Amino acid sequence: MQYKWMDNVRKVEPYVAGEQPKNADVIKLNTNENPYPPAPEVRSIINGMDTDILRKYPDPTISDLVNALADYHGVGHDQVFAGVGSDDVLSVAFLTFFAGDKPIIFPDITYAFYPVWADVYRIPYGTAPVGADFRINAADYMKENGGIVIANPNAPTSIWEAVDFFEEILKNNPSSMVIVDEAYVDFSNGSVLPLLEKYDNLLIVRTYSKSRSMAGMRIGYAIGRPEAIAAMNDIKQSINSYTLTQIAIASGVASVNDEKYFALSCAKVVATRDKYDAVLRSIGFSGPKSQTNFLFFRHERVGGNEIFKRLREQNIFVRHFSKPAIDDYLRITIGTDEEMERLTQALKDIVK
Repeated sequence: MQYKWMDNVRKVEPYVAGEQPKNADVIKLNTNENPYPPAPEVRSIINGMDTDILRKYPDPTISDLVNALADYHGVGHDQVFAGVGSDDVLSVAFLTFFAGDKPIIFPDITYAFYPVWADVYRIPYGTAPVGADFRINAADYMKENGGIVIANPNAPTSIWEAVDFFEEILKNNPSSMVIVDEAYVDFSNGSVLPLLEKYDNLLIVRTYSKSRSMAGMRIGYAIGRPEAIAAMNDIKQSINSYTLTQIAIASGVASVNDEKYFALSCAKVVATRDKYDAVLRSIGFSGPKSQTNFLFFRHERVGGNEIFKRLREQNIFVRHFSKPAIDDYLRITIGTDEEMERLTQALKDIVK
């Protein structure tokens, strides 16, 4: 039935998140969560939280977390913006920096939320094709535009580009904000953060959902020049002043203060990734060399959708995309060694 009020509804093609199975006996390798728990102090914060503080609004400036992150990254306290996961941070960034008439640009194979935000906020956009090897071509971003968004490492391809790649884009687009989405950077060869002192049109976005094992807490942040962060805060204060909860703020500070645990957790994921990269290649899988906490692989004989379905029958969840250029590929989150071993045995049976 078509109701008259629906003529005024904003219509968009929504982002489709990875499935969240409810049953316990599942190997869940479909949403790039970290298989290890957060830093021990995070548990202490949650268990020891005085629930009486929940009747009060949280700090709208999120100053404790912002200051802790600024100190951690060696930037000014006025250079960090915090929000409800990097999705929220990116959403505010789109609203803040992409208000012009020129189309923004992002890769045609990348995080699927970018075109959703552009559609929701009525931001004109175009996509630049990735190569046959899924690499991004910097030359595609040297034309007139209203902004640029690139995930590095990119998702779902798992490919990382070096700092000089982004410097070329930044220096050739002085009138455009260049957003570098570093959701997976802690599993890679490095960040573009050193470029921030040189370029005022750079915004770096990070998340606690991957390397800090806190996807359920919803913490994200951006690092940029003070003027850029101030502009984002103006937009945030015009939408919702109270974003992160008291528990999230305190837990976020606890996590960033435990560098030893953080480094160890990331190193375990990378070691498992590299081990099973070799194992899966030995049974006919191939794909880019990953710089993330997942593998982006296809099999030489068996289609991606068939493998996806047969794994799911065994309660092993991976991610399959229906986009033609990547519909033979699977995105496989790195789990524990035990989970990856069960996955490998299942794959061996499927592709034999």
